[in-house]
Amino acid sequence: MDEALAKKLRILADAAKYDASCSSSGAPKRTAGKGELGSTTGAGICHAYTPDGRCISLLKILLTNYCLFDCAYCVNRRSSNVSRAKFTVEEVVTLTVEFYKRNYIEGLFLSSGIIKSPDHTMELLTRVAKSLRRDHGFRGYIHLKSIPEASPWLIEEAGLYADRLSINVELPTEKSLETLAPEKNGAVIENAIQQIGERIVEAKAEKRRFSPAGQSTQVIVGADTTTDEALMRKSALLYGSFNLKRVYYSAFSPIPDGSTILPLKSPPLQREHRLYQGDWLLRYYGFTPDDVADATEDGMFALDVDPKLAWALKHRAHFPLDVNRADREWLLRVPGLGARAVDKIIRARRHTRLRLDDVARLTSGLKRARPFLIAADYHPGGGLTDRLDLRARLADPPKQLSLF
Repeated sequence: MDEALAKKLRILADAAKYDASCSSSGAPKRTAGKGELGSTTGAGICHAYTPDGRCISLLKILLTNYCLFDCAYCVNRRSSNVSRAKFTVEEVVTLTVEFYKRNYIEGLFLSSGIIKSPDHTMELLTRVAKSLRRDHGFRGYIHLKSIPEASPWLIEEAGLYADRLSINVELPTEKSLETLAPEKNGAVIENAIQQIGERIVEAKAEKRRFSPAGQSTQVIVGADTTTDEALMRKSALLYGSFNLKRVYYSAFSPIPDGSTILPLKSPPLQREHRLYQGDWLLRYYGFTPDDVADATEDGMFALDVDPKLAWALKHRAHFPLDVNRADREWLLRVPGLGARAVDKIIRARRHTRLRLDDVARLTSGLKRARPFLIAADYHPGGGLTDRLDLRARLADPPKQLSLF
């Protein structure tokens, strides 16, 4: 790789690190045929391990960090004093193919600042995916960050070649957008998300290809005063209205020469973690938005206990539950029991009455679960469930996660 291209790669890979929505889960499984290149397994995240133990990684870059917009929270905003670079379509294609051949990557995550116009930028992004698929027979994973202001037919074409499309809602409220990103329009963003969602549903019904791994979005956390409750209600609306695959939560990171209306420091990374836990309660544990809101304190998730434990501590009258008799929907509300553990419990209890040791073999969260359940040989006697110090006994040890 020549020095000029290597410099571009350093700048544009670093500029892409703030975008969290790069999961490749849900992509259709593909294997390259004769004369083709790459494959997908249907699971994986940037630089992580798949369930079968393989490490999967994506080339995660921006096409360019030049941008027409001047969003206050963005390091690549128009007025930002950062090093700038721009790849050509051919350079991104070459990097992807060559990195794949060297076994560095298994797919591409491509986003971009807005240059010349939204349509021009979307056309360049689509040309990258089109060239990889048509000219190089690339069968690996491709995720394109779509431009909401671009023409619908350009996004329609992008969906023919990308495994997943995503459009960032950026901030959770229209008021926040007006304050921090006045050149963006929440209604336009949501309309574009809705159009992609409709195309995905239509394509599945007609058994044709269009963004087969669905679409996702990202929201910035901590750049404004939006509460966790409001964020969860926004996510529930996005999941319910637009059939999104994922909502990603990205903790705001202070940027050089940032606006005075922005916070001086990042929110605790534990807050981002709690939001993901609350999101899972909505998606996999049967919690309603009101249930999740009930797990907050003045609209915010506690940092010392996870949202499900916070809910259970507020509703102790429902516990303890008998693992041998309770319905699945209630077992899912027991702290320490994940969805898979609950399913294992239900299967196992068809054949035997479960003892505490049996439950311990089915979940790694028995410490948190014990005060809230009954087994064949166990009952949390002595008022364990009602102890005033139960929260302190089960709380996570204080810690601050690192962003990078």
